[in-house]
Amino acid sequence: MSETTIGVVGAGGRMGQMLVREVAATNGCRLAGATEAPGSAALGRDAGEIAGIDALDVALIDDATVLFAECDAVIDFTTPDATAGHAALAAQGRAVHVIGTTGLGAAEEDALAKAARHTALIWAPNMSLGVNLLLALTERVAATLDDSFDIEIVEMHHRHKVDAPSGTALGLGRAAAEGRGVALDDVAARARDGHTGERRRGDIGFAVLRGGDVVGDHSVVFAGAGERIELAHRASSREIYAKGAVRAALWGQGKPPGLYSMRDVLGLA
Repeated sequence: MSETTIGVVGAGGRMGQMLVREVAATNGCRLAGATEAPGSAALGRDAGEIAGIDALDVALIDDATVLFAECDAVIDFTTPDATAGHAALAAQGRAVHVIGTTGLGAAEEDALAKAARHTALIWAPNMSLGVNLLLALTERVAATLDDSFDIEIVEMHHRHKVDAPSGTALGLGRAAAEGRGVALDDVAARARDGHTGERRRGDIGFAVLRGGDVVGDHSVVFAGAGERIELAHRASSREIYAKGAVRAALWGQGKPPGLYSMRDVLGLA
């Protein structure tokens, strides 16, 4: 059985290096390409050496077109703008595009939907097994409890994170909204400050904490009269995201065009 060739965009960054290490350590796949942004000091260097492992004979380049044309799958934990452009390249090259980028807006999500007409895209706000189980549980609990139970989503990340709420928190909000049969945009309460008045029945609230080196903590609170249910996931290593992404890249081989999630990959959809 031939190996699945995988490319990593943004391979010089912290997450990119972790992805390189995970690809190298996983049976059945091989790192076949890696990129960094133009002007990066990492360009021309070996991806394995940058990631702190043995050389892989893959030098970092600044043209992602090559990866999407030549690799079976490309893993992308970059920025919303970059990911939208990469999705178009995936559609042209028919590579499986695994996307862990957070903070995507409506325009970027539209770009992914268009690309998914031509190839398999796997996009998840969080690639970990535990978080995707949490998503499924959140939807089920929200469907079971009526809106006399208030839903609050609390997340904490390291001080360097630039988007808020996190993509995972928003994913949990969407799961809760789907469980209740409502649109998240209609019920989301994303900021509270000053004299806000009473909490509106049926809202899904978000609270954001930032500090230290926290990898990612997420909790979903269902608060009723006289009782409270809490579902939580705490990540202690980013390796869980890399493992999930490589698993998704392998799962996507041979899948028809479409926009998939990690819940599809894990059989939870």
